[in-house]
Amino acid sequence: MKKTNYSYIGIAFIILLFGIIFIPRIVDRISNEDIIRNESRSDYADDKETSSSDLLFIPDANGSNKKVPDFSFTNQNGKIITNKDYEGKVYVIEFFFTTCPTICPRMNHNLVKIQNTFNDFENFGVASFTINPKHDTSEVLKAYADNYGITNPNWHLMTGEKEAIYSLANEGFYIYAAENKDVEGGFEHSGNFALIDKNGFIRCRKDNSGNPIIYYEGITSEEEQVNDEGQKEQISALKEDIKKLLNE
Repeated sequence: MKKTNYSYIGIAFIILLFGIIFIPRIVDRISNEDIIRNESRSDYADDKETSSSDLLFIPDANGSNKKVPDFSFTNQNGKIITNKDYEGKVYVIEFFFTTCPTICPRMNHNLVKIQNTFNDFENFGVASFTINPKHDTSEVLKAYADNYGITNPNWHLMTGEKEAIYSLANEGFYIYAAENKDVEGGFEHSGNFALIDKNGFIRCRKDNSGNPIIYYEGITSEEEQVNDEGQKEQISALKEDIKKLLNE
């Protein structure tokens, strides 16, 4: 298996920036029992680690619950898709590119498995944003979707203005993405997924120490358990949390 092709300097900067802005607010709100929770219980609320009422709302820089920023891009079918198209849906966000030789195939194989798990849910979707829009046209994205078995009508692979996509990744989600000619594939990015609830809020579970995990590691499969970098799989946790949000 190929090693993950991250830029550790770039990722460290994003983590530092996220920590400076968000972590003190999260800790303060947890300490003051001010994290807003949905108190409804679901069929999956007996999960030992977390229930739907335990999924955190991540605060933004102003202390409000962080929502998905407004966006407007073109999907694999040539249709304009905005964040409004995901209203009322639970969905997963990723940043990728079709010619990625390292982590993207693993990420999208995992997402296809998640897609297939929720085939019966019309209000589940995925938002995939290419970080190489010059190459990844709607036609290229359509071929990619067909090759991977992407069938969910709410799974949009989107392309558009490069600056807007990079702003959405690095500033809107603090999910690292950058162009780097010195790395394999010419681009580098985080392998994380973000989970969004029906109202457009970013949600996450707590780890066993009570800390918010913020994002879900999307590279390691359930079958692997632990990847070459020692990262434990979080796909099973993501599936559990999707189920909880679908039942809210």
